[in-house]
Amino acid sequence: VWSSLKSHMKGESPNYVVEMRCKTKLNDWRWIQSRGRVVKRDAHGAPLVMSGTHTDITPHKKYELAQKDASTVFSSSYEGIMVVDMNGLISKVNPSFTRITGYTEEEALHRSPNLLSSGKHEPQFYQELWEKLRKEDFWRGEIWNRRKNGEIFAELLSISVVRDEKRQIQHYIGVFSDISQLKEHEAELVRIAHYDPLTGAPNRRLLSDRLNQAIIRSMRNNATLAVCFLDLDGFKTINDQLGHTVGDKLLIGVTENLKEVMRAEDTLARLGGDEFVLLLSDMPSPEECAPVLNRILHAVGKPVSIESQAISVTASIGVSLYPQDNVDADSLLRHADQAMYLAKESGKNRYHLFDPESDRKAQWHRNYLDILRSALNNEEFVLYYQPKVDLLNGDIVGVEALIRWNHPEKGILPPGEFLSHIYGSDLDRKLGLWVINAALAQAEYWHRLGLAVSVSANVSADYLLEPEFYDQLKDALLAHPGVPAAYFELEVLETAAIADMKQAIHILQHCRELGVHFALDDFGTGYSSLTYLRKLPVDTLKIDQSFVRDMLNDADDLGIVEGVIRLASAFNRQVVAEGAETLEHGAALLKLACRVVQGYGVVRPMPAEQFYGWSLLWKKEAAWEKLNDSSVPPLA
Repeated sequence: VWSSLKSHMKGESPNYVVEMRCKTKLNDWRWIQSRGRVVKRDAHGAPLVMSGTHTDITPHKKYELAQKDASTVFSSSYEGIMVVDMNGLISKVNPSFTRITGYTEEEALHRSPNLLSSGKHEPQFYQELWEKLRKEDFWRGEIWNRRKNGEIFAELLSISVVRDEKRQIQHYIGVFSDISQLKEHEAELVRIAHYDPLTGAPNRRLLSDRLNQAIIRSMRNNATLAVCFLDLDGFKTINDQLGHTVGDKLLIGVTENLKEVMRAEDTLARLGGDEFVLLLSDMPSPEECAPVLNRILHAVGKPVSIESQAISVTASIGVSLYPQDNVDADSLLRHADQAMYLAKESGKNRYHLFDPESDRKAQWHRNYLDILRSALNNEEFVLYYQPKVDLLNGDIVGVEALIRWNHPEKGILPPGEFLSHIYGSDLDRKLGLWVINAALAQAEYWHRLGLAVSVSANVSADYLLEPEFYDQLKDALLAHPGVPAAYFELEVLETAAIADMKQAIHILQHCRELGVHFALDDFGTGYSSLTYLRKLPVDTLKIDQSFVRDMLNDADDLGIVEGVIRLASAFNRQVVAEGAETLEHGAALLKLACRVVQGYGVVRPMPAEQFYGWSLLWKKEAAWEKLNDSSVPPLA
């Protein structure tokens, strides 16, 4: 102050200006600005009189200091800050914004904040964010964004609305911090607390929570919950002989094999050692559990490759069913554990149901499967053949191989007596392979006799999706070189549950490269006919016999038959009508432009040795000529 004053009085500056902080009589501090100048000097130039003012600039000074502090906070804050203008464009960012996001100030300015969008949030998330901002002028929460290098990160974001004295929005200020490491730490804590460190499967704590939720869902959906206690057979011996490292790798391999056969809504948990628990939710009925349990046993038995050797084990499974076993979660687990020990005592590599009534049915199913295995080994299964004929010219366009069981006591049994028990079991693949080879052998025999007839055989969806299906079909064709592959057709049931449509399409396309054809059987009975027709590479649609049989008396069935025929034509597929039981059926089908039929109206399925004689009789009697109508369009 004094130096400035002396400088002015010496004439070195035109004015005297100084700011100072003073204490008033009220004992508070104020900022004062003093301004003045010498207005009178003596003859020697010495100052005599000064004139000036003292102004209180405390408000201005406080604002200036606040601005300086805010600028310091903005530039030095460890949190990222961005200011967004009324047009929704970034107008200012701080250095931490660049550090966190990777975008420089030049790259971010005048761009929308959605340049950070990760795409992980639904539009509703942002709608709710802006709705809260409009109502409360503030929003705070966690959000996933994307850095300039493409890395997605988690941030804790606060957004404030800045308004003027008229409550008009001036801009938005977003302050955020990178919480990726915190989220990773949280996830790691959750994993440690709820998941087995060896296999990654849920542990006992998470299982308890999942089991209680599954029980509630079972009550709500009126569905069956299967609680399965699984224990590996002979695991201790493997651990003792090959070491714990091999044992651990085997547990990991078995876990992965089990995951492959489980649905998204199911739970696989490891309790410790070689004990696992599986929760199979929303099962339609106790009987539906049997195929699933067979797949689980098969999955456990798949070899695991460890240190250049294939190691496999089996499992014993105990099952308690809720609400049939209407007890609490702990009791369900205990009952399943008890049933598991009964499975071990019964010979291992099997499952045992705790509920007595369900166990009786399951035991009957297992015993019946054993009988069917014996029937296959004893060559008790035979194929009957039902011709498919063209009603316009009488040509025999093919025959369908239909399996029968030549029971040693009951005689010939139709497939309805036994096939439903085979689906989903290991016998499904074995019997399917037998049917393919038997049908090819018969076709080869007929071709050698000069009877070149196309033969079709049914294949289940489960067998079709087996990894070895293509190789087995190829081997079967090579084993019967006397019949061209083009004379062999596989029929896939539309009503079969093809779990992996993409895989099915791949397999069918691969198999068609061998020269075989595919037909979609029972078309019209499933819930996804158009999906099948659009995606599956099939050549022929077979109208289900239930519609054909009643088409003469039921307008709805007639409409379905007509619709399928038109659909086949639109998609350039051949069409075959099953269940044509009378000449009237044939005449009606011809009028609808369906020429190829099979059914009792033509002939019942017959043993192979009867086919040649019947074919001669069919040509001789020429029954189709009674139906011939020149107005029927030619076969596509």
